[in-house]
Order: sequence, then structure tokens, then C-alpha cells
Amino acid sequence: MENRYTQISKEDLEDLKEAFDKIDIDHSGYVSDFELQELFKEASLHLPGYKVREIVETFIAGDTNKDEKISFNEFVSIYQELKSKEFSETFRKLLTRKVGINSFGGTSGVSCEGTQHSYSEEEKVAFGRWINKALGKDPDCNHLLPINPNDESLFASLRDGIVLCKLINLSQPDTIDERVINTKKLTTFTRRENIVLALNSASAIGCTVVSIDAHDLMAGKPHLVLGLLWQIIKVGLFADIEITRNEGLIALLMEGEELDHLVSLSPEELLLRWVNYHLINAGTKTINNFSADIKDSRAYFHLLDQISPQDEDEFHMGIKINMAGLSERDLERRAELMLQEAAKLDCRQFVSPRDVTSGNNKLNMAFVANLFNMHPGLHKAKFNLDGEHIEAETREEKTFRNWMNSLGVSPHVNHLYRDLCDGLVILQLLEKVKVVVNWKKVNNPPYPQLGGNMKKLENCNYAVKLSKDEAKFSLVGVGGENLNEGSLTHILAVVWQLMRRYSVMVLSDLGGGEKVADQFILNWVNSTLKEKRKDTRISSFKDQLISTSLPVIDLIDAIAPSMVKWDMVKRGEKGVLKKDEKINNAKYAISLARKIGARVYALPDDLVEVKPKMVMTVFACLMGHDMKRGKN
Repeated sequence: MENRYTQISKEDLEDLKEAFDKIDIDHSGYVSDFELQELFKEASLHLPGYKVREIVETFIAGDTNKDEKISFNEFVSIYQELKSKEFSETFRKLLTRKVGINSFGGTSGVSCEGTQHSYSEEEKVAFGRWINKALGKDPDCNHLLPINPNDESLFASLRDGIVLCKLINLSQPDTIDERVINTKKLTTFTRRENIVLALNSASAIGCTVVSIDAHDLMAGKPHLVLGLLWQIIKVGLFADIEITRNEGLIALLMEGEELDHLVSLSPEELLLRWVNYHLINAGTKTINNFSADIKDSRAYFHLLDQISPQDEDEFHMGIKINMAGLSERDLERRAELMLQEAAKLDCRQFVSPRDVTSGNNKLNMAFVANLFNMHPGLHKAKFNLDGEHIEAETREEKTFRNWMNSLGVSPHVNHLYRDLCDGLVILQLLEKVKVVVNWKKVNNPPYPQLGGNMKKLENCNYAVKLSKDEAKFSLVGVGGENLNEGSLTHILAVVWQLMRRYSVMVLSDLGGGEKVADQFILNWVNSTLKEKRKDTRISSFKDQLISTSLPVIDLIDAIAPSMVKWDMVKRGEKGVLKKDEKINNAKYAISLARKIGARVYALPDDLVEVKPKMVMTVFACLMGHDMKRGKN
């Protein structure tokens, strides 16, 4: 193996070894493809998605042991090949940049200024304190909280899955039916059930969990724990930073700007605009980011002054922000004075003074999002909207969006009609459902100012062609121009068939690759119910009996005996259930399905309202889980 190193200088080799060791934070001697992907993300290296995929694929292809792990020798060997590529120098700089390595901080208690552990330590402290504040009064968490931010308690606190489940419900209420969480007399098995429930539920709200399993969380792997926690917390923080959920954001509309453009902005973009709205009102300089531009705390002082309640009434006390801290020359001391003012608004979360002065983008964005949620301080829009109506995202659209994001598509999908118009997300999803995509044919951003839309249209045409010719989707009347124009009807037609194929893909794999028809799934449901002597049967995925969720619950009991607690199930008088009883059963059924290991994206309302498409995916996921379990 030594001869592999002859083309690399001793200095470069030492840099590679240092980088490898810091990526390999559990000191196993190996790194995974997931860790490599995280390295690019956390280092903020602005490579197009296809280049990141090429690098990862190159590493995987060089995994000579075929164990899906990469040793240092394999790492160096493939690095030599990468050096001949156009991005090799950028890649080398990435590996040796301290900021990229810092993001991975290890589990070591040694955390000095500027060391590789500082960034991870900051996240650990911030997330631990957030959990303490959010769940401190929850009796089911008494045995775990408060988390000590100065040791490794955070990682240990997640090992039984209870805190994770509670945190998911905090971010997206009612995602998990808490009757399903194991809270008493915990064993290794019941802890694992909780974590499986949490992971599948996190996936359902749009978190990317494809490279995390229960073992990783029970082992407390720091980078995976922190990555998952950030995703869950971010979902909650960003939930209301969306115009159809918070029409006060219309106040951010600029003169001459179309409302459609404001609606299309991502939560991050809206948050930045919200800060600048208040800074403009304060007559001070605006910011362009949540890193370099906030280090001096100036923007924060003015923001707090603008959003603090000024008038006293029977419900609120007026709060005066002390601006004297702006004259403090020591930036860290100034940041501390600013945070003392934020504490008056009950908003001293996520950042320490040093997080502010170092410009920690992630934690500062969380700090600002929490400020927005607590004290938006928005007033009526300045401009007449002439009765313009904003269409809220439908439940179906939200489910599709969460499904895409859970698979790790890039860029993150905030709006179906906007974020799919260049075809890249559709092409990534096609690859996820085992359609071969020739990425050399794909145009990647940044797109040129002149002719850029033509490049996007070419991608969309290619996506539709693959969907029709290779995936065999039925897309009558759907062309690339429909995706490019953001036609929601046509986008939904493509996305639904992608999601359907993804849902039944495991059935095709286990069944020899043949196309799975709805009738095949339906037959399995009824035969399984009959075999286990259950009374329920369904005639189709439109059968109104599904509104009771009893066929789903019976099926779960058939494939996972003793999982159902029958005293939780409502059967109604003479088999007739009231609406609240149906909802009660549906919530229980969906959470049970996720707890036994089925990655279900459908929502309880989909069962109650008997939405055939979503109903089919529930039964397909249960069938796939059962077949996969049987095969293993």
C-alpha cells in the first residue's frame, strides 16, 4: 500500500490523515459515504450537487472491501485519482480547512479555543439547553432532564427515544401519538422501538434520515445526533415562517414587488428580510447574512429594540431595550449585553456571546427564528394588494414535499411550484427510484442570466423523457415546459407517480422486479387479515371502512403481534364511529405503523377521509415491511 502514497507529499499525507481522523470521530478506522457527504455540507463548499455525488460515488466505487466503509488507505488511493480532476485542489483545501473539520467535532471533552471540537461543542450546548427549556416540565422526560451542557449527557439522553419523540411533536404537533411511545420499564427492545418510531416520524416531517439507524442513535454518535437534532429543531423554528401560515409576513413586501415572488421565498430568505425590515425602520444598516454581518451585535440590538413590546396593557408589560451596550468596545462583552436584553423577551436561546462574535451561521439563524416566532413585530402591509388571494399549501403537497426532503434532495424543497422548475429535484428522485440518470446531460446551477431558463427547460424535458421512457409513468399531456412553468397540476402528476414507485419499490425488489399493481397489494392485505382471523376486509383503497382505521390496526396486529394495545382502539357502537373516534384511531394506526418500522408518510386525515393514493402507500409500506422482515 505504501507505493500508493509516492505521488503525495508528506505534508499532504499528514493533512489527509488529520482530516480522516477528524471525520472518523468514533475512531473506528473507517468513514462512511454519509460522513463524506456531511463534510461537504458542513464545510459550506459550494459545489453543485452532481459534483458531490460524483465524489461520493468515486469513494464508494473505491471501497475495495465492498463493506460500505472506507479505510484510510482506500481514502488516500481514491484521493490520488481525484487529484487529476478539475476540482481536486478545491477538495484538498476542503479537507485541510479547519472550519470544515470543526463541524464534525468529536466526543472528546477537550474543547479549546479554535480546536476541532469547538463547533460541535457549541451545537451540543445550544441544543441541550433548548431541550431543557422545551421539555423540562414533561413528566416523561424527568429521568433524563435537565441535560448537562458541559458533558456528553445530550447524546445519552436520546438513547431511549423518548426525548426525540417529544421533540418531534414540539416541532410538528401531533406527528406522533404519544400513547405509542414506550415510557415505562424500558428494555433494549422497547428503546429501539421508540427510536424507530422517532426516525420514521422525523422522515415524515421532512428530515433526512436515510443514513441514520437506531443503532447509531443508541450508540450516541455525535455528528449523527447533532445533525438529526438540528433538522428536527429547524422544522419547528421555521414552521410559521411561511406566508400562508403567517399573513403578517406580507408586510415584508417591497414596493413594486409581486406577491408571488414574496410567497416563493424560502424561510431563510424571509427571515433575513424580516430582520432587514426592522433595521430599515430603525434607520440603521441592513445585513446580508447571519454570520459575518451580525458579529458586532449591532443589528441584534436594533432588532430587539424594534420588536420589543412598547406599550403596557392588561396582558403585557412594556419592555425597554437598553441600547447602551452598543458603546462597549469588546465584542464578546457587547454580545453578552445584547443577550441580556434578549432575555427580557424570553429569547436567550441557541447562542452564546462567542457564537455571535464567531458568526456561527446555524445557531444565529436559530436565534433569529426564535425571535421571530416570539415577537414578530409586523404591521399592516404598506401596499394595496387589490384583494390578491394566497393559496395555502394542501396536505397532499406538504406530504410530497416532506417525502422529497426526507430523501435528501438538493436544493431543499420549500415550494413545489418553484423548487422543481429546473428539473434537478425530479432527476434526483428518478435516481432514487432506480432510474439511471446521465448527469452529463444535466445543466447545473448557477444558470447564466441569458439563456438560463432554456437550460432549466432542457433539464425538465430530460426528466419527463426519463419518466415516460424509463420509469413508464403515465404522463399524458405532461411536457417539460409544464414543469418549467411551475404548473402545480402537472408537477403533482409526476411527483405522485415517483412517490408511488418509491412506496412499492421494496415489493418489486422482493418480488423479482415485476411492476406491482394495486390489486396485488389489496390481495395481500385481505389474505393476511384472513389468515390471522381478523374480521375486517377491504374491497378497494376507497373502501369507507378504512375511515375507521380498523383494517390498518388489524393488519399491524397481524404482522406485529402484541404491538396493538386494544384498549386504545375505538370500535364504536354497532361498528359506527364518531369523527373524533375515527381521528383517534387514525393517529394511533399511523404511529403504530411507524413504530414497527414502516416508513409511512401519509397523515391520519388521509385515512379518515379515505384518500386512495395515500391509503395505498400505507398498505404498501406495511406489506414491504412485512415481506422484508420475512426475507431477513
